[in-house]
Amino acid sequence: MVGHWAIADHMLTGLVTDAPAAAEHTRGNLAGAVIHTDHGTQYTGRAFADACRQAGVHQSMSAIGSSADNALAESFNATFKRETLQGRRTCPSEREARLDAFGWLNRYNTRRRHSRLGQRSPIAYETALATTATTLAQAA
Repeated sequence: MVGHWAIADHMLTGLVTDAPAAAEHTRGNLAGAVIHTDHGTQYTGRAFADACRQAGVHQSMSAIGSSADNALAESFNATFKRETLQGRRTCPSEREARLDAFGWLNRYNTRRRHSRLGQRSPIAYETALATTATTLAQAA
């Protein structure tokens, strides 16, 4: 799970379509990726569905009232909030919020080891998968 983000002082459609667009710009290709969201209107609208479809991203939504099928996303969000806010209720400025989010996600993606990924960071895990897939394709 590699995290990408967008930040704003609103929860309008433009915010949620910015995150997959930024991820696609950074990563080059999102084909086959899964994005998990809740049932907020910004995620159930046509603009977000179109943005996901254009990027080749599969939309996943938990069942209403069920926390079991979105536990990974909820855990990720809780860890992000706990480790970036660290006892604060708010950020002093939008700039500081952006810097905190960028710093945390950079560390999460590149250095934070995950037991589920064999004690590798998400980027190291993806790199190993890509190398394995390329090697297998060349061997065939």
